[in-house]
Order: sequence, then C-alpha cells, then structure tokens
Amino acid sequence: MKTRAAVLHAPRQPFQIEELDLAPPKAGEVRVKIAAAGVCHSDWHLVTGATTHALPVVPGHEGAGIVDAIGPGVTRLGVGDHVALNWAPACGHCFYCLHDKPNLCETYTDPTWAGTLMDGTTRFSRDGAPVYQFSALGCFAEYCVVPVECCVVLPKTVPLTVAALIGCAVTTGVGAVLNTAQVKPGSSVAVFGAGGVGLSIILGAKLAGAGRIIAVDQSEAKGDMALDFGATDFVMAGGETISAIHGLTGGRGADYVFEAIGIPGVQEQCLDAARPGGVVVLVGISPMGTGTNLPGAILTRQEKTVMGSYYGSANVARDFPLFADLYQQGKLDLDRLISKTYPLGQINEAYAAMLTGEAARGVIVF
Repeated sequence: MKTRAAVLHAPRQPFQIEELDLAPPKAGEVRVKIAAAGVCHSDWHLVTGATTHALPVVPGHEGAGIVDAIGPGVTRLGVGDHVALNWAPACGHCFYCLHDKPNLCETYTDPTWAGTLMDGTTRFSRDGAPVYQFSALGCFAEYCVVPVECCVVLPKTVPLTVAALIGCAVTTGVGAVLNTAQVKPGSSVAVFGAGGVGLSIILGAKLAGAGRIIAVDQSEAKGDMALDFGATDFVMAGGETISAIHGLTGGRGADYVFEAIGIPGVQEQCLDAARPGGVVVLVGISPMGTGTNLPGAILTRQEKTVMGSYYGSANVARDFPLFADLYQQGKLDLDRLISKTYPLGQINEAYAAMLTGEAARGVIVF
C-alpha cells in the first residue's frame, strides 16, 4: 500500500512530505494507522546531526493509533485496538528483560537504533530502495508497520493525542521520578529544562508528593508553564542558578536534581545543585561523542549519586496503562501538555514552534 510520510534525506534539511510504499506486516508485526505523533526534540537531533542515523528516514517515535492489520502469529491484540507506541521494544527473555529492566533489552537495541525492524529490513521504501524507521517506528506517517512488542493497548476512552505523549515524554519524565529516582514525599526536587520531558518530570514530582519543585530554564515563558504544571519555584538559568537553588533549599541543595536537556555543561551544574547525599538523574540524551566532567572527589566526599534514566526506567506493559489510568483519574493532567496540533504537512512549522521554546508539546494529527 501507499502512505504519506515526513522523510528526512540529509542533516540540516527540512522534512519532505512524500508518498512511500509500505509493505504488509510480517510475522510478529502490526500495521498501525497513526492518529497522533508528538513533536519531540529527539527527532530534531536527526536534523541537526547530533544523532547519526541511516538515511533517508521517517522520524517520529512518540505516537499512537489504531491497529489496522496484524501479521502471522500476533495474538495479544487485534484490529481496531487503540495502541500507544513504545520505542524501546523488549524481547522478554534476555538478561535485562528477566531482571525487570526491559527498557535496556539487549536483543532489540541494535536493530532499533539501526532504523530497521527485527529482521534487519524496513517496511517503508521508495522506488525499491529502503526508507528507514526511526526507533523501529517512523510514526510521522499515516501508517507504519512495527513489531508487536512496540504496541501497548490502552482504553479507547484515552484520547490518542494523550496516548502518543504517554509513548515518550510522559513515560520518560514521570518514570524518571517514580521508577529511577523513586522520589520520596516531602523532598526537594530541581528540574533543569522545562520542555515536554521536563514538564513531565514536574508532573511526576507533584504526583510523588515532593515538597518543593524548582524549575530551571532560560525561557520565562517556560518558567510560567512550569509553575502552572506544579513547580513551586522558577529559577532563570544563568550565573546565579546554583546559589538560587541553594537559597531555596536551606543552603544545602536539592535532594533530587533532574537534567532534561542533554547538555554536558548543564549536567555538571546539576551536580552542584544537589545536596551532599543527593541524587542527580540524567534524563536528556547528550549529542553523540560528547562527554561530561563529573569530579570523582566531590562524588566521593559528598556521597552524591549520579544516575542515568533511559525511557524512565519503564516497563511499558505496566507503566503505559498506569499513566493512562492516572490521567483518567485526574491525577496526571496530560491535556495541558499539548500546546498545539498540526497536520502532517505542517511538520516543519511544528518544529520551528518547538525551537522557540514557547510550546510544551506540539502534536501532529492525522
């Protein structure tokens, strides 16, 4: 069949809307009619070249839709099911899957990052040549074929725009709080970066019962959004950031500090923002080839802990339905994350708006 998709042919070039060929699902695969796909910075890293990837590629890794067809052997979902897409599929039987770390699955990591499905091939093509699928998904398309492990069925009462955000920003941010750091009630939290993931961290910290939630960003507009989402304080990023955080936390620093940007210099700042015995959680992914200077003497003498959080340390089979349920109970206000919706043909405008820093999350709708 044919499908329209946003295609990236080279770094630093705009997305092109093209008609691609889409092969039917093979064994263990599902075809999804995409309803919504989030405008996430991780896809923009393909454009800037910060993330290297096989090209041409259909980006889009934060999506949701309706199952349109299933391949041989697929039994746990059916045509018509509403699904949120998971960009870190898990095999269920490797070392990490068996030790409750399916987000680190070693079986599916390589093909996922290569832009193919599990057999090393793609389902998108044009004129017989492969078009790669970012994160084994490629949901900036009207339809995509994905491994069944990438699909988590959610109630049809959950809007698919919200389900799309559960697929990445919400799970990455809320999961970093609840799963990775396991923030304790009454504790102090500092969040560097108030984009879609940072705002999700703030929602998670509020849900966990944090006593003080300090948002840090270089945009006053994002600071206002952070306060609206539940932050108790906003600190403008700059030369006085650390002293301001210490001033708000009894001179000690925050119990938990989350970095949701992926900039090495900011990661180093986060260590200074944490109190002795505090925890720094690195959520944003840095550009490939960059390094962070985290001085061992400070880590040792002040017993600070630095943790990575990949996809919110999530078990998506458990966490996607949990976050959907919390949303339906009114405990996770995810509707306000959606700043604006765009048709596929306006994807370049959607990313331009993201780069202004004035949007929480744009969503492509089909």
